[in-house]
Amino acid sequence: MEILYAALVVGGVGLIIGIILSVSGKFLSVPVDEKEVAIREVLPGNNCGGCGFAGCDALAESIAKGESEPNACPVGGAECAKKIGEIVGIEAEAIKYVAYVKCAGDCDVAKQKYNYVGNYDCNDAANIPGGGAKSCGFGCLGLGSCVKACEFDAIHIVNGKAVVDKEKCKACKKCIAACPKKIIELIPYDAKYVVKCSSKDRGLDVKKACTAGCIGCGLCAKNCEYEAIQFVNNIAHIDQSKCQSCGKCMEKCPVKAIKKLHD
Repeated sequence: MEILYAALVVGGVGLIIGIILSVSGKFLSVPVDEKEVAIREVLPGNNCGGCGFAGCDALAESIAKGESEPNACPVGGAECAKKIGEIVGIEAEAIKYVAYVKCAGDCDVAKQKYNYVGNYDCNDAANIPGGGAKSCGFGCLGLGSCVKACEFDAIHIVNGKAVVDKEKCKACKKCIAACPKKIIELIPYDAKYVVKCSSKDRGLDVKKACTAGCIGCGLCAKNCEYEAIQFVNNIAHIDQSKCQSCGKCMEKCPVKAIKKLHD
């Protein structure tokens, strides 16, 4: 009988606790936003931070609240934006972006001040006198900090300079954050012309450091009919939203510092 009583007591206590938990769950439960859950299922789940949020959960919450656009995820691309747009009832136009390294200073054209011996890391090299071994203090150091940061195997060091594989790039911006020289930017996937230089020097100082550098002459801007080229700190920059891909900037550049990416 003692065993029976003990079993009944334990069973009764368990039943009471179960009822309490069940009732508490109903009163203390947090309402679930079904729209947010649906958006989270569509997002790729990389948690890369390329959208500006800590992860996909935070982005899903922001989109569900109407604080972010359906195309806010750079990794998901057009298909992801379309699905999220259907969930929130907004037609989303997704422009695919890719990273681009604004430097042509590979081993063939960029001059060296000395042989670098140290940690194979751009951030370490940038902190030594002169900001690295290359004569141009603004160019790619070629030590691969951006390569280590990329989760998609989309950027590699080729002949001493970082090069992006646009077919693999997800525009997560991690390479941008990893580059101490700040010479990587996002451009539209179908951008046709780009300036392949980030030097803020002018004329002879540029050419002494790198034979492929922009000398800041301004001919590209003067010949652009669409006002798509601006000069900031002696370096030309193409506004891709205004560029009509006419190619006049590349034709007029005397040092061929403007590159055609595709036909």
